[in-house]
Amino acid sequence: MRRFIGPAVLAISLATCAPLPPAERAPLLPPGVFGVYEDNDVGAINFASWAFASPANTRGNPIEAARAVVALEYLPPELSQNPRWVGMDSLVKMRLAGARQEVRRIVGIRPDAPSQIVVNAMLALAMDLQTGNRPAALEVLASPVFTLPPEQTLLILSNLPYMQQANLATSRVQDQSFSSNVLLR
Repeated sequence: MRRFIGPAVLAISLATCAPLPPAERAPLLPPGVFGVYEDNDVGAINFASWAFASPANTRGNPIEAARAVVALEYLPPELSQNPRWVGMDSLVKMRLAGARQEVRRIVGIRPDAPSQIVVNAMLALAMDLQTGNRPAALEVLASPVFTLPPEQTLLILSNLPYMQQANLATSRVQDQSFSSNVLLR
């Protein structure tokens, strides 16, 4: 029995030294996406928590729903890579990544789409909708990032269903961010 323990410990030690797969880079956001005076991290956390708390918060407003998707695309890699959030529970960060997949599935976003491309598409969509350019908005939704027909995706964004995983994950991240910020002051 003892002679098997040494090689097993060595194998486990070597396995833990293996290089990790490259982490997904956090998408770049323009300044002020989530408010004039808030940095994008805190703004995205607060906005996502509000947006996914209840379907009523974004009902009839696909612009706000698109911004909620942007927040959820931005947060998982940002919170995992930015040293500012090192004190945040890694399980909470992992649940947030699962929530992103839930939202992608419901909205009709390819599961393998790079977050930066999703963010760019959703920001363009929000801008087109805000300026009343529906044909351009539908053109954005016709891109290969989306798996559903443009009209259907727009309908879903206009009436997001309750997404429990997104609600719980974003509220936990908000709780953790408050705790982290209080401790850092």
